[in-house]
Amino acid sequence: MELPTKLEAWEKRAEWPLAAVAAAFLLAYAVNVLAQPDGTLKVIVGIVTAVTYVVFLADYLARLALATDRPRWFVRHLLDLLIVALPLLRPLRLLRLVILLSALQKAVGSAIRGRVVIYAIASAVLLIFVASLAVLDAERFGPGPIDDFGQALWWSITTFTTVGYGDLVPATPQGKIVGVLLMCGGLALIGTLTGTIASWIVERIGQADARNRAATEAHVEQLQAEIRRLADEVARLNRG
Repeated sequence: MELPTKLEAWEKRAEWPLAAVAAAFLLAYAVNVLAQPDGTLKVIVGIVTAVTYVVFLADYLARLALATDRPRWFVRHLLDLLIVALPLLRPLRLLRLVILLSALQKAVGSAIRGRVVIYAIASAVLLIFVASLAVLDAERFGPGPIDDFGQALWWSITTFTTVGYGDLVPATPQGKIVGVLLMCGGLALIGTLTGTIASWIVERIGQADARNRAATEAHVEQLQAEIRRLADEVARLNRG
């Protein structure tokens, strides 16, 4: 068995701490967008946001330093760099919260398909919630119609599912970027769920066919054994 690389070991150790940091960032981001705090609460939210950003930046730099092929790792993780560098994309770090659902694997066994379904559903819920916060943050004081969380949530659900009624449309550049990212995420996750379900159906049909073939082969073997027994019995009578 190959020993894990330093990068893999770091990612393994940092998994849960980063999930906790992402949860703290989610709380701070939600409070900032929904409550629009001032005074002491605003300061606390600012401190939590700054600390989580520093942690995410430190994690990115650590993974870059530990990578055996840094240029290749850098190119393959440009999205991570954008998330760290651009304030607009920082909410995407909240997707690390999906790690918190790993405990649910025990409820579905060790099947990879079960984990994919759980992660896809959890990611969908999380993505819709985060997109609702992000688009409300971008559109609340803009010229568009989205000015409360209910409208933002409705827009996120219709956009994620690619229904797109068109009754609510972002008007700011930031809101439109959130919409593009949400549509891409929705298509990817819906495709994952559809493919997983289709794979499960095909597998079940294959298992049923295999059981039928096994039963048929067993029946044929029984008939052949019975024919051989009868042939032996006829041969014995002829000799007698």
